[in-house]
Amino acid sequence: MDENGTSNEPNNKWKLPLFVFFKDARLVFKLDALSREILGIAFPSALAVAADPIASLIDTAFIGHLGPVELAAAGVSIALFNQASRIFIFPLVSITTSFVAEEDTIEKLNIEAAENKFSDKDKAKFSEAMHEDHKLQDIEKGTTKENIELLLLYISDANTNICKTSSVISSNKVKDKVGKKKRHIASASTALLFGIILGLLQATILIFAAKPLLWVMGVKHDSPMLQPAEKYLRLRSFGAPAVLLSLAMQGIFRGFKDTTTPLYVIVSGYALNVALDPILIFSLKMGIKGAAISHVLSQYVMALVLLLILMKKVSLVPPTIKDLQIFRFLKNGGLLMARVVAVTFCVTLAASLAARLGSIPMAAFQTCLQVWLTSSLLADGLAVAVQAILACSFAEKDYKKTTAAATRTLQMSFVLGVGLSLAVGVGLYFGAGIFSKNVDVVHLIKLGIPFVAATQPLNSLAFVFDGVNYGASDFAYAAYSLVIVSVVSVAIEFILYRSKHFVGIWIALSIYMSLRMLAGIWRMGTGTGPWRYLRGQSLS
Repeated sequence: MDENGTSNEPNNKWKLPLFVFFKDARLVFKLDALSREILGIAFPSALAVAADPIASLIDTAFIGHLGPVELAAAGVSIALFNQASRIFIFPLVSITTSFVAEEDTIEKLNIEAAENKFSDKDKAKFSEAMHEDHKLQDIEKGTTKENIELLLLYISDANTNICKTSSVISSNKVKDKVGKKKRHIASASTALLFGIILGLLQATILIFAAKPLLWVMGVKHDSPMLQPAEKYLRLRSFGAPAVLLSLAMQGIFRGFKDTTTPLYVIVSGYALNVALDPILIFSLKMGIKGAAISHVLSQYVMALVLLLILMKKVSLVPPTIKDLQIFRFLKNGGLLMARVVAVTFCVTLAASLAARLGSIPMAAFQTCLQVWLTSSLLADGLAVAVQAILACSFAEKDYKKTTAAATRTLQMSFVLGVGLSLAVGVGLYFGAGIFSKNVDVVHLIKLGIPFVAATQPLNSLAFVFDGVNYGASDFAYAAYSLVIVSVVSVAIEFILYRSKHFVGIWIALSIYMSLRMLAGIWRMGTGTGPWRYLRGQSLS
């Protein structure tokens, strides 16, 4: 119900939820309040999300001048590291964003609801007490959650009957001070704890199991790629704790709908990476090792700066261990991890199959894959925006806004995908020579261009549907649907690889993204799960 006593539930007149995707499509180019909110979150987030692939792309360009063997070796290592990271990153960041947004929204709603219960007389009494009682003034100076509870208990004992809730202070003076205090968000503390643990786990696995993992990726023991790939992977793995911790903090900021702060930090960090690349790779003659070291150094700088900023906004140490949402993270994280493992296996298998074709096909595949992922991940900014907005709107039970935000963002993602198709197709065709001087590598890159370009609208929609599912806390469907999609796609990859080789791999990846997109359409378009209210919604 809204403040006027009317329900936020949509009217029930239509029986085809699928039509909801076309709702207010004419407004997709209109910069109204909803579009400004979406783009205000999406644009900085898109730049931040794209920063890592762009940095890897620049690494690839620098390494490409060392030779095709080094380029292929870095390609295999980067693919392995990124896919291993995604197993932990996406569940951690997605859950953190939703939980922080939900927890922060509920806390604000509780404050507003309880604050409305205060009468003007109660507020006057409280304000007078604040000025007259020395004990209350001392408490006011160091207002924390515990002091607020103590303050309310004191007022209750004094029989002022100002308030009986343990989470609200009615005085405007204290309210202003509380607003400037650190937030107490239990899910934020939990996210950082998991970020550190998972980062150390990933680093340990990749460092000590580098050689067998590269073998799984198709790098044989007698391959010239093995030694440089092993060096690059092990060095870059030392940055895994910083990567996971940084992403956990980005999830917290996203939950607060603040994607600008992480952007500044990330851009600065990767600018350092780009500056160090030519120095370490060529000036100090460290070669492929220099590229890995520059990347790791930039990751730790970013993690440190983000942590210092976050410490000023959020109390990172929970009052008690019980406040940590460990089991809630594990339950939903387990679902998303199964999803990510399935999805990761598809992309990793594609890279592995390309590596089995030799150094030249692998070098070309790596270049196409980096461009494919980098351009597609621009849509992830919209996914972050819709996730944060939906998490807040579902917590408020504002179903009109959930529908409007989801459909508007999906429409924006399609427009973005069409634009990316043109930009990627033209850019990669004329810019293939930037990544390699080898004629055979450039030829194979151009064979992959139609698939890399044509799948951009599919990729954009698929990524935004992920954000829609996460914002609705529909983690179970997100996991089960993508496991099914991945099983089908893996079979297709093997079949097309044997018959079409390099081109067959890209056909299979195109089919895979099509199935991911259709899985998103099915959930919302059939009005099931959290979208049950769409059944019979009026689109007027």
